[in-house]
Amino acid sequence: MGIQAPAEVKFALIYEAIQHDDNALSISYMCQIAGVSRSGFYTWMSAAPARQKREDHDKADFALILEAYRFRGYAKGARSIHMRLLHVGIIMNVKKIRRLMNKYNLFCPIRKANPYRRMAKALATNNVAPNVVNRKFKQKPRKVLLTDITYLFFGSEGKCYLSTILDAFTHEILAYCVSLSLKVDFVIATVGQLVAEHGSTLDNESIVHSDQGAHYPKKRGRCPVEPLRYHIPDPQQFSGWGSSGEQDAGNTPHLPQWP
Repeated sequence: MGIQAPAEVKFALIYEAIQHDDNALSISYMCQIAGVSRSGFYTWMSAAPARQKREDHDKADFALILEAYRFRGYAKGARSIHMRLLHVGIIMNVKKIRRLMNKYNLFCPIRKANPYRRMAKALATNNVAPNVVNRKFKQKPRKVLLTDITYLFFGSEGKCYLSTILDAFTHEILAYCVSLSLKVDFVIATVGQLVAEHGSTLDNESIVHSDQGAHYPKKRGRCPVEPLRYHIPDPQQFSGWGSSGEQDAGNTPHLPQWP
């Protein structure tokens, strides 16, 4: 016979019960109900001063942990707290730091996975291909076209997305489309607008150069614009495009020859 709980919890319940004036149960009977020994209860009571002393030490050590945890204004894990305490001349075991953090419910937030990186991995956008443009942007009109997506904020909390295609030689915006979501449809619409309005000026040497965003790279069955053949160079080979606003890192799809 007994209840499912640690012995310390059972002893504390028995001690609380005997403090009431209307308690009619004996200590032996309550120990029998709880499934603990009477001698164990008296041993637990005699160790109360030692437990209080240990609790006071834990509170003092946790105050040091909390100070190290808040140092420089950002949360830290047990190892970082350990290193911070060493820097101020305090030696405290990592296991003790973890024990006190769990005891007083102090946790270090875990950084969430980058959703864009997870999307890129799911769409296999990390494939690396030869750098077709090789930073030679200003070759001739309609030779290198730059595309990207940016944010537009309006009102107090409004946000939309702008997809553009820019001629790297003339800095002319050839096509653009605005959307309230990041669905791939407005990227396809931007390319469709480019073909509809400037298709006669493009040839099979024209290149659309983008970053490694999930909307652009091609994976069989997932390419948003079927006529484009995407190449994804290594992003470490690039730096920013400059004042044009488009980025110099990513895909370089060739446009097919237009009639």
